[in-house]
Amino acid sequence: MIKNLLKKNLFLRQLVRNYRLKNLQPSWNSILKENKLLWDTALNSPKNQRILIGTSVGAFLCGTTLESIIAVALTLRKAEVDILLCDKVLPACMECMLGLNISEKQLANFGPQKKLCNACFYYADKMYKSLGLKIHYYSEFLTDKDIKNAQEISEKTEYSKIKDFTYDGLKVGEHALAGALRFYAKGEITNEQHAEIILRKYLKSAMLTVFTINNLLNKHQYDCAVFHHGIYVPQGLIGEVCRAKKIRVVNWNPTYRKQCFIFSHNDTYHHTLMSEPVEKWENIPWNKQMEEKLLDYLKSRWYGTKDWIWFHDEKPKFDVDSFAKEIGIDFSKPCIGMLTNVIWDAQLHYPTNIFSNMLDWLFQTISYFERRTDLQLIIRVHPAEIRGTIPSRQPVVKEIEKKFSKLPSNIFVVPPENPVSTYPLMEKCNAVIIYGTKTGVELTCMGIPVIVAGEAWIRNKGLTIDPKTKEEYFQVLDKLPFSSRMDKEEVKRAHKYAYYFFFGRMIQLEFIESPKTQLKGLYYRINLKNLEDLLPSRNARLDIICEGILHNDDFIFPDELGIK
Repeated sequence: MIKNLLKKNLFLRQLVRNYRLKNLQPSWNSILKENKLLWDTALNSPKNQRILIGTSVGAFLCGTTLESIIAVALTLRKAEVDILLCDKVLPACMECMLGLNISEKQLANFGPQKKLCNACFYYADKMYKSLGLKIHYYSEFLTDKDIKNAQEISEKTEYSKIKDFTYDGLKVGEHALAGALRFYAKGEITNEQHAEIILRKYLKSAMLTVFTINNLLNKHQYDCAVFHHGIYVPQGLIGEVCRAKKIRVVNWNPTYRKQCFIFSHNDTYHHTLMSEPVEKWENIPWNKQMEEKLLDYLKSRWYGTKDWIWFHDEKPKFDVDSFAKEIGIDFSKPCIGMLTNVIWDAQLHYPTNIFSNMLDWLFQTISYFERRTDLQLIIRVHPAEIRGTIPSRQPVVKEIEKKFSKLPSNIFVVPPENPVSTYPLMEKCNAVIIYGTKTGVELTCMGIPVIVAGEAWIRNKGLTIDPKTKEEYFQVLDKLPFSSRMDKEEVKRAHKYAYYFFFGRMIQLEFIESPKTQLKGLYYRINLKNLEDLLPSRNARLDIICEGILHNDDFIFPDELGIK
């Protein structure tokens, strides 16, 4: 009953949000009280580096949780740590989520200041102040001229050119558009009533962020800037300015495995995971124990038992033969799987993309298979469309229905709400085509040939078929069905990468706990009783994170990989 009320009542959603922000921000007072001398000594000791924690959006609770821990841990390692918070000046940002905490009309008419900003800023500011660290605010570094320039740019830039707008070489428009798409939870927004007003608000916010960070970095020198996401508004622009000024950047995000986070140097992991040198993992020592550990985790992914982020049905169905009979799939004939991803998510420019976007890939591929009646195409729509933190407002099924009045009998669409498990369904396929889904990592471990048409992380690992042009892509499809699965050595290589990805790159912090109820990664709790637990050499994984930030070391936990 409460869930239904929340779905229908935006005012109640806003009240619940504010309650969470008030009660779920990390509580450092009790921890610091028990270790006052240690903390006072750390605050007042000589510093060897200066680090900027660019939290900005205080309402992003898992952000303030982890970043406050990092701030404390770095201070204990003799770094001078500054915090950056938006103090209610941006007219749009990543905290704005249509229908979840603000309406389109509210954002268009008033911005977030009337409904979102007070609680977002106040409770995060209070939490960070309890640490005694220096806090910088956006408004401190914005002049009247900056505000006027941001307004003029947002008003005068031709609407159709906002996506490609740059300022001093910075990709401002790309992040503004990504922010607007995230707000609408759609891959395109041309038909939305207030689309232009809201995109211009994101553009203004992007420019205000650029001016803020430029002015901050002109006044204060930092060795490294640390902040979550690395995309959207404002984080994407913080990264753009820092890189332009040769300030090292560290981005992070929560990952699937419980209590785990992934960190990357210089850019969002959406980009860096595709360009990492294979030498990082292809020669790691391999043994039976590692193999068993990996396979055990991969099997748990079918159920989500070892993850705190998952999107499949809570009671997935694994009887794919019965499912196939229901919709007419004949597994005695060659089947090709096709996995979509959420249309609006992380809409950034990728130089290797051979299609203009995911829908372009989807439509052209369906048109191809209309002619390939010798094959069956099974399109599995990503469950995150309905089960993600931000449910998609541009469903793939509807897009297919708009484009194709009727699909041929050899093409099947499995909607996101269908409880059938993706894994055994794809296991029945001769090969699987993906665009940006992370499932490619798991499919290669199953020995299934994977064709990558977009920015999936499994690309460039020597494990998948990665066409570089549309012509190459369709030439690959012409070779379907393939005569065999991946061979033994290829599967072993896939297992090494998956182990590196899930255990080496995903760094577990045992003192961060998921809530008792699944809230799609909205917040975590700190289970830390003694400040001494954050000191150097007390926690090997925390040491890896801090050394990466302070000394540009790899964010890889070597013990998991058998590396000494």
